[in-house]
Amino acid sequence: MLHEIHIQNYAVIDRLALEFRPGLNLLTGETGSGKSILVDALGLALGGRASPDVIRTGEERAVVTAVFRADGASSKVAPWAKWFDEVGLEGGDEIMLRREIQSNGKSRMLVNDQPVTVAAVRALASMLVEIHGQSEHVQLLAREAQLDLLDQFADSAALLEEVGELFARLRELDREVAELSQSEQDRLRKVDLLTFQVRELKQANLEIGEDVRLEEEKRILSNLAKIRAAAGSAYDLLYEDEGSASARVAAAGRALEELARYDASFTGQLEPLASARATLEDLALALRDYLGKLDANPHRLEEVEDRLALLDRLKRKYGKTIEEIIAYFQNAERQLQDLEHADERRAEAERERDTALADYRKAARRLSERRREAAQKMIKLVREELAQVGMEKTRFEIRFQTLPDERATARGMDEVEFRISPNPGEELRPLEKIASGGELSRLMLALKTVIGRSRSKNAKEKGQRAAPTFVFDEVDAGIGGRVAESVGQRLKRLARDTQVLCVTHLAQIACFADHHYFVEKTERGGRTLTSVKYLAGGEERTAELARMLSGSRVTEAAMKHAQAMLQQAVGAK
Repeated sequence: MLHEIHIQNYAVIDRLALEFRPGLNLLTGETGSGKSILVDALGLALGGRASPDVIRTGEERAVVTAVFRADGASSKVAPWAKWFDEVGLEGGDEIMLRREIQSNGKSRMLVNDQPVTVAAVRALASMLVEIHGQSEHVQLLAREAQLDLLDQFADSAALLEEVGELFARLRELDREVAELSQSEQDRLRKVDLLTFQVRELKQANLEIGEDVRLEEEKRILSNLAKIRAAAGSAYDLLYEDEGSASARVAAAGRALEELARYDASFTGQLEPLASARATLEDLALALRDYLGKLDANPHRLEEVEDRLALLDRLKRKYGKTIEEIIAYFQNAERQLQDLEHADERRAEAERERDTALADYRKAARRLSERRREAAQKMIKLVREELAQVGMEKTRFEIRFQTLPDERATARGMDEVEFRISPNPGEELRPLEKIASGGELSRLMLALKTVIGRSRSKNAKEKGQRAAPTFVFDEVDAGIGGRVAESVGQRLKRLARDTQVLCVTHLAQIACFADHHYFVEKTERGGRTLTSVKYLAGGEERTAELARMLSGSRVTEAAMKHAQAMLQQAVGAK
């Protein structure tokens, strides 16, 4: 459940820390006091869209932190345990979601102080909270939203995942078959091109690094006369000429030997001098061998230039480096082999596609059976809930249509449509053609109540004691009087199995609160501030209900009416 929320510099909220409790948590206050802002801030912490516009005027950043706890559940059976394993984070029986928005538009998302992507948090959010905003009843008109509600009730997540994976494999094979089934003329034209390219690259017999090596050799061969002169001069000076360095060092060695015969302190200098002479002679011999190689092949420069010209031409056609050219060659070989054996591979791919289609249909039928079985139970329960909120004569049905293969999706082969008949004698029609705003609000509440109890039951069967928190932002739209009282009772019933947060303007609903919060907008130092007060005592709650009943001027009659409502609500518990 949602344990705490901390908000800083968000809209008209300066700093706010709010603790929520199990059961039905009601937020009330004057219109525009900031009740819905609290819901919006929670949505931001759950991965909602971020905008610097929400940052309080004059501040650099806004921060929202939401803390959830799986009360009574160990970290291994908490509903989010698998999510933590998938994203590679350390988790437990408490989750802290923190969203920070900078004035420059940048934002970051943290889970237990560890950075994660917003997309990952949105996947986690569905396990934690279901938010029913002021406009969500409009979304209920969409077929996809209706199918999603049915799948939640049917607990078909595992089957949905299986169907989605099979559908992805089927589409992959469809694309491959389409590519292999391109026109014969195009295939032959591509075979000719690839054959030429493969032959050309195979004949080139490329070696990685040869272009660098050949450029070095070209530089040498292009300056052969200068190189030969320099090497010959060095050889003569070191070894060949009269008075060469080698001869002079040899003479110095003989003189040093004579000196050491009389002064033993010079004996140690004989070895370094001999080593220097050996080094000079080795260098001279290396220069002699080098000069011999320079005359080995007078046509070598032409060969090197021809090879470099070939490499340059191949680079212009196939890649900037030899590595890229070789990669192109290997890929071209694979493509050529596939095209030359296209008929065999196409037949094989078609067989694989037929098998994948059969597997997909089988899984989709199992999913459809699960949905249809769940739909019958859901219809009965929703009708019962509608009867409790002033729509006892309403008929509600779920119509199924099986989609053909070409319209099948990753969610199966079902298209569902919620139909309703609010008044006796009227035929069942799609929601968008008949339901009013108030009717849609009550239908959504009935659906959420039914689904909430179902999810709570499923969680308990899996050993998970935590169920999602339900948030209703102004669920009272378009209703009042006896119907509003019935809605309050339904919210109270839903809160028996899971935590519920509700923003309302109606005292008929607020009187059923287990925990009542008063949201107020004030002005301090020329700035507007939103604050929240927990109404712990009966007198505080009575006064707030009276305000909701009579407006800014609270009368004695309104106070008595509020007291009666609270007593009646307590009796209804």
